[in-house]
Amino acid sequence: MTSRYDTISFLSDHGRTDEFVGLVHSVVRHFAPGTHVVDVTHEIDPHDVRAGGLALARAAQYLCAGVVLVSVDTVVPSPRPSVAVEVGGGATVLVGPDNGVLAPAVAMVGGADRAVRLTNEEFFLPTGAARSEGRDVLAPAAAHLCAGVPLEELGEEADPAGLMPATFPLTRFEDGKVLGEVLWVDRFGNVQLNVDPDELFELGRRFELLAGTEERRAGSVGRVGGADQLGTGEVGLVLDAYGMLSVVANRFPASEQLRLAAGDAVTLVPVDDDQSPGVTTAVTLGRPAAGGSAVDRPTGRAEEEQA
Repeated sequence: MTSRYDTISFLSDHGRTDEFVGLVHSVVRHFAPGTHVVDVTHEIDPHDVRAGGLALARAAQYLCAGVVLVSVDTVVPSPRPSVAVEVGGGATVLVGPDNGVLAPAVAMVGGADRAVRLTNEEFFLPTGAARSEGRDVLAPAAAHLCAGVPLEELGEEADPAGLMPATFPLTRFEDGKVLGEVLWVDRFGNVQLNVDPDELFELGRRFELLAGTEERRAGSVGRVGGADQLGTGEVGLVLDAYGMLSVVANRFPASEQLRLAAGDAVTLVPVDDDQSPGVTTAVTLGRPAAGGSAVDRPTGRAEEEQA
């Protein structure tokens, strides 16, 4: 049997504390010894399908052709069998649970060509213990694909339109305001929004940023080329490395400055452009005072859409 793929890109919510990630590597090597496994990330919060889907979508355009193995919120027994989804004319196959985690990446690359449900137990890892979906089903399926097993042999054909969709927050425009949501906060505290930069900057060049459903006033922000153009206590809007709109500060986590986390609501209100582009005013919010509680951080969500 001729090897078809030589790379598996692996993303999970299993962390690095225990042996799970290493076991998946070993299972892959057992069935497809020449395959290289690239660890995209294993630090998705446990069971956070939305975060896993967004991380996969951000990475999708940069992953090399091959098999993409995703193990996020894998439940055994699962009400819906895991799936393998072919995209890009067969250049890549995404293998993972049918819980919506694959959907953003599939949409990002132009949709699915075909899909199968992983129901053929001939390609499962035999085990005398309780089945682990990632170790015993997903990893062997990914490895067998790399070893040359045709997609259709892994299980019954599935209609790609019938796979679990993802849920995305939609930006809303109300009374001249832009109501959005925090998609992601990276390790540097940059706050990525679900706001289309082109649509936003059609409304103006500067905006008052209101954070949370209680509309905590955070100051005036404008687009800058990078965080290094900001002074102490200032925040600005940049196009990040993924082409998304993010709120940033200079060498300080904007997320701490604004007390924002993934899922929080934000409102952007156009203001008079009476300052030079790229200059921001200092925000009035800071980190909670000593002894303060995180429970007073609003966590409102924007409208959501299934995709």
